[in-house]
Amino acid sequence: MRYIKVCVLVFIVLVSVNFAACGGSKTDVKSEPCTVTTTLGQELQDLDKAYKDGIITQKEYDKAKKRLIEQRTK
Repeated sequence: MRYIKVCVLVFIVLVSVNFAACGGSKTDVKSEPCTVTTTLGQELQDLDKAYKDGIITQKEYDKAKKRLIEQRTK
């Protein structure tokens, strides 16, 4: 019985240390800019396919197409 209590205590201590390590840092995390790996043409083709397959509506298609073009031509 004592062995089980010791194992539980060790487990609790290890879990506590692990959680403390997760959020204990005060350093700022810097985010890297997003790298686009597809071309505007490919994204427009994918968008067109989604519309033709009935996955998105005409309104969603027009809105997404406009947003893509604006984002990529800034």
